[in-house]
Amino acid sequence: MQVITRANARAAALPPGAPPILRLEVGQPGTGLPAGAKAAVAAALQGDDTLGYTEALGRPELRQRLAAHIKEWYGIEVPPARIAVTFGASGAFPLAYLAAFDAGDEIALAAPYYPPYVNIAVALGLKPVVLPCGIETGFQPTVAMLEALPRRPEGLIVASPANPTGSMLAPEALAELARYCDANGIRLISDEIYHGLTYGKPQASAALFSASAIVINSFSKYFSMTGWRVGWMVLPEALAPVVDRLAANFFVSPSYISQVAAMAALDCRAELEANRRNYETARAVMSEGLRAAGFDVFSPADGAFYIYVDLQGRGEDSAAFCARLLEEQNIATTPGYDFDPARGGRYLRLSYCARLDDVEEAMRRLRRVK
Repeated sequence: MQVITRANARAAALPPGAPPILRLEVGQPGTGLPAGAKAAVAAALQGDDTLGYTEALGRPELRQRLAAHIKEWYGIEVPPARIAVTFGASGAFPLAYLAAFDAGDEIALAAPYYPPYVNIAVALGLKPVVLPCGIETGFQPTVAMLEALPRRPEGLIVASPANPTGSMLAPEALAELARYCDANGIRLISDEIYHGLTYGKPQASAALFSASAIVINSFSKYFSMTGWRVGWMVLPEALAPVVDRLAANFFVSPSYISQVAAMAALDCRAELEANRRNYETARAVMSEGLRAAGFDVFSPADGAFYIYVDLQGRGEDSAAFCARLLEEQNIATTPGYDFDPARGGRYLRLSYCARLDDVEEAMRRLRRVK
């Protein structure tokens, strides 16, 4: 967020005719709300409905439609009673933590990681157990890492595709982790918000392999609805009523109009798949551009819209390098410190969900960097 602030300030100060700031620092789709969702929102706003509170876990018709979506994508039956619509995926995490854990419980997760996993956990009195991961495991955790811990944690967070790396767990690797968690009393939380944004590798939901896992998803990424703040969870049966009570007290209900948009977005597959193909093109452009600029080591960009770049040997840490990119080339990027405080000085995250011509121009400018 500090990078965004600096980039905004620099953009405001640029003289007329200066090269624009190219925004590769944020994971926000460059596409807008799908056309079908726009039409549904317009119709709802012209209707007689009050657009007021809904059920704490979301409108029943949206939960039913999500159950159909889960069956379509993964081939599994999940009853709507186990689905919770949330105030974005961000709103799902505190509900999941509070429902599944007690203060002082330990939650293991791979580093690098999405920072709120840790920040929300610490704020709620939980103890993150960081598993340093490298490119040799695709920046993903393994059962061997869990076995090596001095004590079994109460929880494990996995993300596939992951932020900031874009890496994915193979279905068999996710199944192995899920079976291990079930056998050892570890609550698995699977962040699946980038599902749909994959480029040749199969995606699998933890719900396929474990009835005790908590699955978190969102309309922000594949469905291009970041500002609408609507996500969902697949919950174990026993936790659904707990989350219902927590959600009612924390949020009252998800936004009515956002749920209208989400319901319609689920039927906008042709437009959303066209967006995914554009990301896939941008991914290839960025991968080739990085290599041409001398950045040869980066994460396996299997999904999402990020590439995590190794800066080792360039003589400066990622914070300094990102600052220099912004100052010299008007490219906004994200240093790795938030994702991995111990090793983040060595890494840089780039997002390729900006406009394709911006990604192409950024790669041209990157080749000028000494």
